[in-house]
Amino acid sequence: MKATQSSLILIYTGDGKGKTSAAIGQLIRALGHDARCAVAQFIKKDPALLDSGEYRLLKQLGVPWKQFGSGFSWEGDNDAKNAELAKKGWQQVKRWISSASYDLIVLDEFTYTLSLGYLDGEEVCSWLADHKGKEGFPHIVITGRNASSQLLGVADMVSELKEVKHHLSNANCAAQPMIEF
Repeated sequence: MKATQSSLILIYTGDGKGKTSAAIGQLIRALGHDARCAVAQFIKKDPALLDSGEYRLLKQLGVPWKQFGSGFSWEGDNDAKNAELAKKGWQQVKRWISSASYDLIVLDEFTYTLSLGYLDGEEVCSWLADHKGKEGFPHIVITGRNASSQLLGVADMVSELKEVKHHLSNANCAAQPMIEF
């Protein structure tokens, strides 16, 4: 499948659960159309260490998955590590986009890189706007809470997930395989 000028920027944001799951679902749909896909994951710890089901499956399917996070910013010195990794991750994403090698790229938890000031939001959004529509530009799927108004402005689709009830906070449950990872 060749990316076209109709490539879109899709954002899944909000306080509700399921943003990453929606993005991975979008990627699975693209794979079903023989698309070339990749994942750049920000903020979160290494999915191999978490034994993440989506990571395991996508690696088996040959989907490149690069990790650019060390964990939540309020844990230890992760804030400084995440800021450094975000810059490396954004450079990788720009290389992927510029290579025209992919039809769809997921930027998981990418909104935090902007809301926490790890990356310059104006520069990122300008770069996306300047490159979108050029031949080879892939569909971009972005996830995370608190998507900035600038980012929303360059998006073609924004879905906001709203928490109504959550088993981890309401029933004092632990995170479990197949549901959280």
